[in-house]
Amino acid sequence: MTTTSDEPGVLYVVSTPIGNLADMTLRAIETLRTVRVVLAEDTRHSRKLLDHFEIATPLVAHHEHNEAKSTPALVGRMQRGETMALITDAGTPLVSDPGARLVAAAIAGGVRVVPIPGASAALAALVAAGLPADRFTFFGFLDRKGKERQQAILTISGLGHTAVLYESPNRLADTLAELRDGGLGERRAAVARELTKQFEEVRRGTVEELARYYADAPPRGEIVIVIEGATVVAPSEESLRERARALRAGGASARDVAAALTAELGAPRNVAYRLAHEP
Repeated sequence: MTTTSDEPGVLYVVSTPIGNLADMTLRAIETLRTVRVVLAEDTRHSRKLLDHFEIATPLVAHHEHNEAKSTPALVGRMQRGETMALITDAGTPLVSDPGARLVAAAIAGGVRVVPIPGASAALAALVAAGLPADRFTFFGFLDRKGKERQQAILTISGLGHTAVLYESPNRLADTLAELRDGGLGERRAAVARELTKQFEEVRRGTVEELARYYADAPPRGEIVIVIEGATVVAPSEESLRERARALRAGGASARDVAAALTAELGAPRNVAYRLAHEP
């Protein structure tokens, strides 16, 4: 991992445990020991982690309040050959945590960015939820109020696959209630908290059931919500035919009609092709 002064350095994006220290990978430990500096969201918190693994590498604060100012100088140091590691307080950097600005600037500056994979609360909750995990959308923390929050809830309600979002314990009950009121009450869901820690819990049920439970039982710890996608109802052939007629009336070619039926309504390609060429 060492570099000569006339070669660009490397920025390692290192995942750290979200609770259980045994989830720290051997590669992460070796990386943090050999880089010039470790960029940490909270140096006091991260110093405890590094001390546990006997890592003496200096820590430099890099967080949302100073990243705009500190990023150019850090990239300059890496361009001159220094290797650095970026960590967050827990889990994978950039995933609802600072670091995106630094990574983008490092790439733009010709610095190699290397991921060191490890723990992620979103993925841990997803695989424990009991819901489809082959496709999902990660929303992070929803806006606390306003149109952006309402738009996010509307998007989740129409999503045809699993949604994953973070929430604070004091806002969990309100968020579940808003999701229920937004038409998701009957959706299967899971609330995962304190993942990998002593009091880890994954509670499963419908959004309605979970909203009722947490209204009377305020949780503690870090929270991940996993929500089932909407059931996709296949359109009837007659509705597809009507859409095809409307498209043709608007001047669309048979090829464009077939493409629209597939993209807009999920029609099988052979059905879309046949209806697009009907007289």
